Amino acid sequence: MSGPQWRVTIAPLLEDPPVHRSKTFLVGGILAVSAILAACSSSGATTAPAATVAPAASTAAAASPAPASGGAAAGGSTIMTATVGSNGTLIVAGSNSMTVYTFSKDTADSGTSACTAACITKWPALTVPAGTTPTVGAGATGKIGTITRTDSNGALQVTYNGLPLYFFSGDKAVGDSNGIYTNWSGVKP
Repeated sequence: MSGPQWRVTIAPLLEDPPVHRSKTFLVGGILAVSAILAACSSSGATTAPAATVAPAASTAAAASPAPASGGAAAGGSTIMTATVGSNGTLIVAGSNSMTVYTFSKDTADSGTSACTAACITKWPALTVPAGTTPTVGAGATGKIGTITRTDSNGALQVTYNGLPLYFFSGDKAVGDSNGIYTNWSGVKP
């Protein structure tokens, strides 16, 4: 462990408390010490909480903050534009306002996705329910369409200008753009 070393003795807290101490104080003290110890024993790495809800049928205002797996856009526009940090205006999903990405190994208008197996776990597809036509909201001027994924029970993955759209599992909040790096790009309108 780097940084200051903390030594906390909880034995006095576990002994019979004086009459003026309550069990609540004792439990609160133990919880506080546990929290301090947990924080001090961290290796410095942070782990984001696992998302519990996939981007799914909801409006942008009541959307899930983070994609956990492939997401279906429903209600309102499938995609729209938004200002995403220092990246300027990018395409985001209408279901949850999360940034969407394209993969440089995909070929426009090929009808397929090069992101499969472990890739699709880290980069969940933006999907729409079968029989649904994706829609474009304000600011998005490109051609929208779908491809049928063969690795996920025929899910319809949304495309923009012929390229499949994906979320990034490392994005945890609206406005995140952690998926912009080698082979992955935020989508300009």
